[in-house]
Amino acid sequence: MDALTINFAPIINLTDEQFFQLCQQNELILFERNADGSLILMPLVGGLTSNRNANLTCQLGMWNQKENLGIAFGSCTGFTLPNGAVRSPNASWLQRRRWDALTQEQKEIFAPVCPDFIVEFCSDTNCLKRLQTKMHEYRDNGTQLGWLIDFKNQQVEIYRAHREVQIIVSPKTLSGETVLPGFILNLEQIW
Repeated sequence: MDALTINFAPIINLTDEQFFQLCQQNELILFERNADGSLILMPLVGGLTSNRNANLTCQLGMWNQKENLGIAFGSCTGFTLPNGAVRSPNASWLQRRRWDALTQEQKEIFAPVCPDFIVEFCSDTNCLKRLQTKMHEYRDNGTQLGWLIDFKNQQVEIYRAHREVQIIVSPKTLSGETVLPGFILNLEQIW
């Protein structure tokens, strides 16, 4: 099942605070917000996708704990991108200096920052086009490295700043390159 988009404009234009409160009051629904203010309701995921996400987040978290170069985030974290969209990638990472530049209040809501690294999962063909659009949006808003992991086709689309998208079929590992120095994601445990 793919996401559902709802546009309340011009009837209702939610402020950032109202959108945050809406998300808090409806904690069983994962919301995202497009730059135009329309809301996206994301479906809950099944056990297999959740397990894959936990595995990825664990690998990223263990690397981050060892290297201590930034802050790693799981799939329930919202970020307000420079274009006004609020996104929640499956996993993400932010350089420590960028996180430390935020106020305590900004850290407690949907932080107004685009992660340096993001991962999105696609488990069916219905979501691929929507996720490719999101990946371009992340890159356009400052993400340096992004991976769109397509489970059905066992391929990864790699998005880098100022470069064309690279597609790798059935990789066993992925490198964090210069964005996440020394991080190697073991995909054999995720496929």
